[in-house]
Amino acid sequence: MNNSAIKNAQWIKEQALALGFLSCGISKAGFLEDEAPRLEQWLNNKQHGKMGYMENHFDKRLDPTLLVPGAKSVISLTLNYYSPEKQIDPKAPKISQYAYGTDYHIVIKEKLKRLLEFINDQIGAVDGRVFVDSAPVMDKAWAAKSGLGWIGKNSNLISKQAGSFFFIAELILDLELETDHVATDHCGSCTACIDACPTEAIKNPYQVDGSKCISYFTIELKDALPNEFKGKMDDWMFGCDVCQDVCPWNKFSKPNEEPLFNPHPELLKMTSNDWKELTLETFKEVFKDSAVKRAKFEGLSRNISFLKEIN
Repeated sequence: MNNSAIKNAQWIKEQALALGFLSCGISKAGFLEDEAPRLEQWLNNKQHGKMGYMENHFDKRLDPTLLVPGAKSVISLTLNYYSPEKQIDPKAPKISQYAYGTDYHIVIKEKLKRLLEFINDQIGAVDGRVFVDSAPVMDKAWAAKSGLGWIGKNSNLISKQAGSFFFIAELILDLELETDHVATDHCGSCTACIDACPTEAIKNPYQVDGSKCISYFTIELKDALPNEFKGKMDDWMFGCDVCQDVCPWNKFSKPNEEPLFNPHPELLKMTSNDWKELTLETFKEVFKDSAVKRAKFEGLSRNISFLKEIN
């Protein structure tokens, strides 16, 4: 590894932290050999439910050089979204923390673009692309390979220092950089996430059946929610944080410092009855620039209606 690759890697990490990212790690771009059979089996077992897009671009998911020709490095970054604030009404239908504030795609893409600009200005013209959960990139696999954490039994990336309440993003560049070491697994004999999952979606350690996951039902599934899961949704109307809430490593989570992730002033105040009577006007106001817009008003209303009991 030449000196410039080492120096540039360190400089990029410093700039990433200055932009507010929680952590930054680097891997050599190439085929994810270990992930190929796992992804193939997951798809063959139909554990992606009706997320048909997961079947597309199989090769590109496993090889970033097909997304960025000539790619040499995958820079993985995490951004904290943990919030100690909770919805005030304990009987109100619940929303995942990641969707409290401004849509993370908007926030992170802006930071990544700035980082890429810094790299071009400081190091020289590089060819690269930024990715925020918006292309066939196996972000957790790359983050683990880059030493940012390990993929836990709940399939989330977990960090010893920060838990798992963070987003993952990538910069894929045609620039050679010093790489980091793969993180080791620290789940041990713990089965808290498996035991707590309301729909038993974590069939086996490290194997989540996406077609049974509450996040899949409330965000991805466009059809009617399956009746067999009535009463098992644990009052989640958008996303689900159960397997993260019970993870012992999340005792190390610290409040995020990104103002754009602050909840809308009305969001946490809304009562069970407010949600039951949700109007399109209120939806547009509370979820302006929010990731919840992905479910649309009709989808969120469907989810609320499906919940067994809203007191």
